[in-house]
Amino acid sequence: MTKMHSKIDPEFVGAHFPALNKDWVFCDNAGGSQIVKGAVDKISEFLLEKNVQIGGSYAVSQAAAAALMEGRKAAQTLVNAARPEEIVFGPSTTALMQTLAGAMRSQLSPGDEIIVTLADHESNIGPWDRLREFGIVIKFWPFDHETYDLRLEDLEPLMTDRTRLVCVTHVSNILGHINPIAEFARFIHEKGARICVDAVAYAPHRAIDVQAWDVDYYVFSLYKCYGPHTAIMYGKYDLLGELDGMYHYFYGKDKVPGKLEPGNPNYELAYSTVGVVDYLVALGESVGGGGSRRDRICAAYDAITVQEDALTGRLLDWLNARNDCRVIGKTTNDGSARVPTIAFKFDGQNSGEVARKMDDYGIAIRFGDFHARRLVENLDEAGDDGVIRVSMVHYNTLEQVDRLCGALGEIVGSNAAA
Repeated sequence: MTKMHSKIDPEFVGAHFPALNKDWVFCDNAGGSQIVKGAVDKISEFLLEKNVQIGGSYAVSQAAAAALMEGRKAAQTLVNAARPEEIVFGPSTTALMQTLAGAMRSQLSPGDEIIVTLADHESNIGPWDRLREFGIVIKFWPFDHETYDLRLEDLEPLMTDRTRLVCVTHVSNILGHINPIAEFARFIHEKGARICVDAVAYAPHRAIDVQAWDVDYYVFSLYKCYGPHTAIMYGKYDLLGELDGMYHYFYGKDKVPGKLEPGNPNYELAYSTVGVVDYLVALGESVGGGGSRRDRICAAYDAITVQEDALTGRLLDWLNARNDCRVIGKTTNDGSARVPTIAFKFDGQNSGEVARKMDDYGIAIRFGDFHARRLVENLDEAGDDGVIRVSMVHYNTLEQVDRLCGALGEIVGSNAAA
């Protein structure tokens, strides 16, 4: 039996991410991660060797169709779907959520209810909120302002026999805390509703298991998970079959998932999913993981968690040691329940000015509301250009965190708590 070890080899990781050879420190990964070389190779392979439309009888068209299916199967393995047809490709999470909302509309009647949260990115609020036009009732599941948690006791009084869907984030791209999605799904299903999860801020950091969690729809952007600018939506096969088609009229309800991919998916970007998954498999092997490809992906994410816990702890320790800084969200990482996406503000400082000054240090961070505007406004943090956000992934290092903290200290001054 292969012995597991938790430490990631930075040289192994660096060899797969050519962009890391630059002088820049990338701490804006929640906006978009660097792309793994294997994904770029798959894009090039498709465009240079099989760049034709699928559905033809000739060999190159058959090869293109096989490549698209390989992309679906890779995504199936990544999220642990039951079958590749449960994978829908689209240009972004925002676009896929809009597709899902449009495809679900005929199932909904005036007076039916959809519950969303203030903690979500607008991608998982706006498409549902626009259904008010058709008489759909939109309710907001509030979060606890002291703990920053979404609590089932706050959801329960909102749910009625007219509740059809609850939309929630797996991890807020501001708060960084992992929500107990399996627990949410179980509760929501017991109430007779379905669950739609925005997983954009979760997918780069932890293994996904849609079957174990029993989620109905699960959506994330591959360009924030080491791939190119495309996105993936998982849906239970029977539920995808019930949705209206968004393609031509002759794409019937049984044509899953094609009916939800109008104009067809971007073939080469879908195929690049193979490169992302190949990298995660190889990373799992590098830390001693064995077994199936899925097992090795899980081993990779176990090691990623260890690396990212160290990054999170180092930055939180520095921020918490100051008396002029406020972390937005939980200030500790108890039980590895936080990802290294950390938002904060300095007293009397404009977040935009601080972030822009970091450019001179070759460190990429960001400021604003990150399209989670309702959350930032609800927290009364929209002033002074919103919040500063540092978002790291496993290819970041402790040395980079120290460099970042040193730069922040020079910009805002040393003001440690007494």
